[in-house]
This record gives sequence, C-alpha cells and structure tokens, in this order.
Amino acid sequence: MTYLDKLFSLKGKIAIVTGACGGIGGALADALLKAEATVVLVDRDQQLLTEREERLKNEGLNACENYCDLTDLKQMDALVEYIKSAHQRIDILVNCAGLSFQRDGLEYPDELWHETMKVNLEAPFQLSKRMGKMMKEQGNGSIINITSINAERGFSDNPAYIASKGGLKQLTKSLAMDLGKFGVRANAIGPGYFRTQISEKSWNDPEKRRERAETTFLNRWGQLDDLSGLVIFLASDASSYITGQDIYIDGGFLMKGI
Repeated sequence: MTYLDKLFSLKGKIAIVTGACGGIGGALADALLKAEATVVLVDRDQQLLTEREERLKNEGLNACENYCDLTDLKQMDALVEYIKSAHQRIDILVNCAGLSFQRDGLEYPDELWHETMKVNLEAPFQLSKRMGKMMKEQGNGSIINITSINAERGFSDNPAYIASKGGLKQLTKSLAMDLGKFGVRANAIGPGYFRTQISEKSWNDPEKRRERAETTFLNRWGQLDDLSGLVIFLASDASSYITGQDIYIDGGFLMKGI
C-alpha cells in the first residue's frame, strides 16, 4: 500500500449515509464505497434502497441497506441497534437526508416548516448524538453534515430549508466542540448547484440554469463526481486535524462578486 493509499483508504471503516437514494446522498455513498468503506445506506424509500444495494453489490462494493424514517426516533434507535449488532462500531456518519419545499414566504405552511426541520436539522442532531456516543467509546470518528450554500445566503420563498441548513452549519460547530476531546471530528460540506431532485426546477428553466452557472467562477453546475474527493478526505485519516469547518463545493458561487 502506497503512502497515498494509506492516507485516504477507508478499508475496514463502517459508514452510514442518510438520504442514500438521493442524488447527493447516492454520490457520497458511492465515493465512500469506492474508497473501500462498508456503507450502510439509510433512506425511507424501501424499493429504491433494495435496488441500490443490489446494484452496488453487483459492482463488488460492500453496501448494505437499512430502511429508516429519520423522523421516527424508534426507527432511529433500531438503526443504532443494527449498527451495534452487525458492525460493532461506526467510523463515519454522513447526515445528508434533506427536504425542500418552496412556497410564498409569508404564507409558508406550518406543517412544511416542521417537517423540514425534523428531517434537515433534528434528525442529524438525534443521529449524531446516538452515533457520537459510540464514537466516544471508540475514541475516534468523523461526522459529516451536508449543508448548502443556503446556509450562507438568503434565497426567496424557502424559509424552512434556509433556516434548517443554517442551523445544521452551527450544529456542526457544536458537535466539533463537544466531541473533539474524545477524538471525534465534525465538519460540514455545503454543495452549490448540482442537478438533483431539489434543484430540478432551476435546471429545467434555461434562463435560471444559465444564471446559476454564470454565478460561479467555473461557469458550470456541479457534477456529482465533484463531491467524491472531499467526502473521502473528511472521512479519512488525511483530515485528522480538521474539525468544525464549513467547506463549500460550489465552483466559487459564494465568493463571486460583480
């Protein structure tokens, strides 16, 4: 094994990726699998989970599915028990599951606010708390929260998504501080514009697609493979002294001026 292989390899590591059937969650899970981690795919779409697990296993990758509605704490506790019994440890937790509902800001439905907060913010807290206890006992671990450029900038008519991603950014810093003394790290990855189900409306509008691309230094939308390097880096020993950080994969979107 070369120096670089040793530095970035995830062989023998156990990872959880929530929202593993989504565009970004799927890409992150694939990246960890290709770096030789065992990845527990967590989602609430049972059919898609089964299909993904079968495809990945056919590719020789070590994936296993676990249906879980992250708004149900009993199901979350069952996930924790599964990890303890089947794998005996957890090295990497990627909180990626997320919801986004765009509605008029002043008429935003309370039920959509609460549903978004439960999935985007409360679920990462609850799962990080549970998995953090296992990581504390091990003396190491990496929590990676998937935020968004919306954690930094205001966008119209989506108050729950923006508030939840801003909250997740700050939760990451809190986790980093509370768990650091146990050897556990927490960092956030904030994607810019990638073509996913959440951004499909903007992608399908030629004018908005062009505007989003031109608001980057690289003049393009992100491709899902662009996410691979950073998640492997933050999950591996290569980032052993990095915690509490917000790192954006946005082509320069947040930094671009006039």
